Amino acid sequence: MYKLLLPATAALALAGCQGIRDQSGYIALAELTDSIEVGIDNKDSVQRTLGRPTFTGQFDENNWYYVNQMTSQFAFRRPQLKDATILHIQFDAAGNVTSINEADETLAVKINPSGDETPTLGREKSFFEELFGNIGQVGQTGLFGTEQGGP
Repeated sequence: MYKLLLPATAALALAGCQGIRDQSGYIALAELTDSIEVGIDNKDSVQRTLGRPTFTGQFDENNWYYVNQMTSQFAFRRPQLKDATILHIQFDAAGNVTSINEADETLAVKINPSGDETPTLGREKSFFEELFGNIGQVGQTGLFGTEQGGP
């Protein structure tokens, strides 16, 4: 009985550790992206063909970005970027397509935030100063129904 139970339990445990693949963002079809032409298409025709962009340029609404990324995650580890595609379409002031560029995951930048604290202006207070600092400070003026500045 144990000879059958042990391999079955091991197989179930290993099946629970299967990797997870996830695809998010815009799923581009080559037929649709290839049908957009510089000088012929405009914002309306691009939106009808590809749909709304993932995001537009922060400083210039004439830059549209369609982003797709595939990640892979094993068990409880952080997801790892496996593949990414960025389609950048630029328009002129009249709304006509001026350029179409495609990039991959080599442009992705991994940012490691610093664990340090951000310095702030003002006085550094200890935990107890923060906790008990306002005792006796709240409601000094206008106490017991008196007007500000008088009895």
